[in-house]
Parts: sequence; C-alpha cells; structure tokens
Amino acid sequence: MIPDFRPLQTLRRELAGTRRKKAGRKDIITPMGERYLKSIRLLAECMQDFERFSSDFVRQYGLTHAQFDIIATLGNTSGMSYKELGQRTLITKGTLTGVVDRLEQKGLVIRERCPRDKRSYYVRLSTQGEQVFQDVFPKLTRQGQRLFANYTDDDFNHLETTLAGLKQAIASGPSSNTDSDSNKTKETS
Repeated sequence: MIPDFRPLQTLRRELAGTRRKKAGRKDIITPMGERYLKSIRLLAECMQDFERFSSDFVRQYGLTHAQFDIIATLGNTSGMSYKELGQRTLITKGTLTGVVDRLEQKGLVIRERCPRDKRSYYVRLSTQGEQVFQDVFPKLTRQGQRLFANYTDDDFNHLETTLAGLKQAIASGPSSNTDSDSNKTKETS
C-alpha cells in the first residue's frame, strides 16, 4: 500500500510561508531544503491523486485498490508465491494475507500450497478472477492514458528518465559523509 503522507500538510503550510519565525531564530530550511520539500510534496500529491483516481475506478467493480493491485499483478501469469506477490505489489506483507483472504472469499483467487516449498503458498487467479482482470485492466489502462493525453514522446522520456534517476538515488541512499549537519554537530560535541 502507498504510505500515508498526512505530515505533508505541515510542509505545505511551511512552504506557503505560514510558519511564523520567532524573533532571533535562524530559519532552519535552506533554499535547497525548500526545493527538496516542494519536490517531495508534488511527488506525494501525484501518488495520492493517482491512487484516488484508480481506487475510485476499481471501486465501481466492487474492489479495493489493494485487491485490484493483486489481480493486476497476477493477471497474465500462472500465479506466484506470497513472497513474489509482495515484492511486485505496493502491499505490505502484513496486509497481503488479509487482502488475498478477501479475494479468495470473492472467488477471484485460488491459494494453494507451493509445490517447491510446502511451507509457503502459491496464489493464482481463478477463472472468475481472470475474467475480472480481462474486463477491468484494459478499462483502467485506457482511463489512465487519458491523464497523459497531452504528453509527447519527449515528455514521457523526460519523465521516465527523471523518475528512474530519483528511484536510483533513493535506492542507493545518501552516502555516510554527505550529512554535513550531523558531522558539524559531532565535531562541536
């Protein structure tokens, strides 16, 4: 599941200039920090809005966003283990079992013991689940494409390059010697 970004309301107020500076206090947000916060806020708002858009659409078919995430992930596959399903969806491990339980109750997935490892389960779409996937997935994709109707190939290339770079930067994490503020604190302690 996509994380909740409610603390961004605080950032939004700060970036809008509504934060009051106490007399004699130094502003703690640098211009680079302000750019970072603005970018993160925009990224989070895009994710929230897209999740709301797709959730509203799949709700018409009696599914939650998480349930459809599993159906879409299992679609056009012969199924997968819980571990693989958890890695390929945005659903946390703790939530995954409950969502699969509800899909199984609706008759949309079948859960079986994994043939390679009897300790784990294998999940696949039932015939009814396949039908839901074949019906809903193309409709949601067409709806989503409308959001990008004015994008050119160059726009897509730029967006994909930027997001891939951001993903790589996040996955790599900051190097240990880039946090100059914590180093300054350690030096003065």
